[in-house]
Amino acid sequence: MASFSRALCIDYLPLTLYLWAPIPLVSESTMSVRQVAVIGFSFASLLTCSASLLAQSDADYQAPRTEYGQPDLQGVWNFSSNTPMQRSRRFGEQEFLTAEEVEAERARVAAAAAAAEAAAAKRVIDPDAPEQGDNPGGYNDFWIESAGIGDLVRTSHIVYPKDGRVPAAVEGAPRQYGGLGPDIPSTRPVRFVVGGIAKDGYEDRGLSERCIVGFNSGPPFVPSLYNNNVQIFQSKDTAVIMTEMIHDARIVRLGDAPELSDDIRLWSGDSRGWWEGDSLVVETKNFNGLRQTFSSTGANGDMVLTERFTRTAYDTVEYEFTIDDPATFTDKIVAIVPMTKVAGQIYEYACHEGNYGMTNILRGERAEERMAAEGTSD
Repeated sequence: MASFSRALCIDYLPLTLYLWAPIPLVSESTMSVRQVAVIGFSFASLLTCSASLLAQSDADYQAPRTEYGQPDLQGVWNFSSNTPMQRSRRFGEQEFLTAEEVEAERARVAAAAAAAEAAAAKRVIDPDAPEQGDNPGGYNDFWIESAGIGDLVRTSHIVYPKDGRVPAAVEGAPRQYGGLGPDIPSTRPVRFVVGGIAKDGYEDRGLSERCIVGFNSGPPFVPSLYNNNVQIFQSKDTAVIMTEMIHDARIVRLGDAPELSDDIRLWSGDSRGWWEGDSLVVETKNFNGLRQTFSSTGANGDMVLTERFTRTAYDTVEYEFTIDDPATFTDKIVAIVPMTKVAGQIYEYACHEGNYGMTNILRGERAEERMAAEGTSD
């Protein structure tokens, strides 16, 4: 019975992630009628699954083996999360929410859902209800993935430093800020993924708009708005980690494979892996310095990233990453992000911003410049 209920939760997860947009990330004025209609169903089901899976976890779990005798990590894994990456200062060094805090969070989410339902109903019934605004946003809730609130909830994914917060930056470490709003002027190269600094050329746009790297394609893997899926393949001497975002396949050579020359630099670095017990340890170096190290800060040329993939249950891989970049931060960063098994496959994610989308972004800016010079508005 336990195996059946665990499998049922896993099979249901993709549908739930489709139906339920993350309430903490949207206001009642932006929540759609479809979202409200399914929110109670999907949220309750996620809570049930989360509690069920936690109850069925086995401290003595032994991961299955591949034909080569290695722990089997293969499959599609989802790393969606409602937990913040960085801990709120009010929690100090408290790593997990108490039972009372979990219930309070559930109550807050339920209240937000009820308020959104009331607001949606008013918009349907009252023709004089105020408009939601003229900004449709970058995405509707079809895109948005999230996860439920289980019984064991971290206050942050970052577990070191002990306060769960990003350490101080080294003096002089570069900072750049992007986003879905207006461009934030800065200088090239643009190392962030979303937004831009100007529209004078494609070099002024974020890396995701250029279809080079996605905002959660890693490494490391950080939960984000959507496409929080990876697929792992294994052979005797190689592991392949394929991300849904930008459908990038990172090939990890296992064992004593020679390292790349220091003058060869890559967007996703060069990865080498080995087994420590049941954990696949992946060390990645040789980043090209054209991406930020972490949290809008740094240039990752000197970063050493260490990832650990450990299957702790049939449906769970504990993913831990350590960022070590003395040129950017005064201390290391260690974070833990659970990955949940998904009954499904990853389809190709086609990034269009970098082909015709980029052309239109730049063409539109030139048109606005021309109209401004001519004193016209259309």
